[in-house]
Amino acid sequence: MIRNILFDIGNVIVRFDFTRAIQKVAPLSDVPDVMQALAEIDADKLAYEDGRLSREKFLEAVFRVLKFRGRDEDFIEAWQGVFWANEPMHDLVRKLHGRYPLYLLSNTNCMHVEGLVRDYDLFSLFSGAIYSHEAQFSKPHPAIYEALQNQFGVKPGETFFIDDLAPNIETAQRLGFHTHHYHHDRHEGLLEALREVGVEEKEME
Repeated sequence: MIRNILFDIGNVIVRFDFTRAIQKVAPLSDVPDVMQALAEIDADKLAYEDGRLSREKFLEAVFRVLKFRGRDEDFIEAWQGVFWANEPMHDLVRKLHGRYPLYLLSNTNCMHVEGLVRDYDLFSLFSGAIYSHEAQFSKPHPAIYEALQNQFGVKPGETFFIDDLAPNIETAQRLGFHTHHYHHDRHEGLLEALREVGVEEKEME
């Protein structure tokens, strides 16, 4: 029986595009090519998400790569502005809230969490969250799933996990979670998968 529903954030709860951030700060930077700039900051972004790099050190590293001449606030605003709502998923979360404990398991960073919680009241509906920058492990490493179990007492066999990346789904399956590999263009497939594990259709109408 499914007792908990676990959600990834990026490309599940919200969609995102990091080129938005680079394009916004480009007038205050030396960015001849947006995709190249993203590639050059990727290692620092991943270290920040893993909790291996502080906010201050991340900003220093990115500003150095981009030759950014603006204020910290200018970059943070752009960095937090890469998201937009996946409306069908927002509707589903609201319909499931109160019927199941809802949890988040996300590779993310403190700036993004702050912006998401500020900009989307939906995040108040979740019973708990494990974020990679706090756990200091990112999916698909098993340790971040174990952190969820240890902190909230969530049992894999009673939990349905929704994520957009196959490696994250594969680890969850090995650990015993019920899973769905999500794509926003195939939202109905998620509803069908939930029905198959006993989440009643009336709850999602």
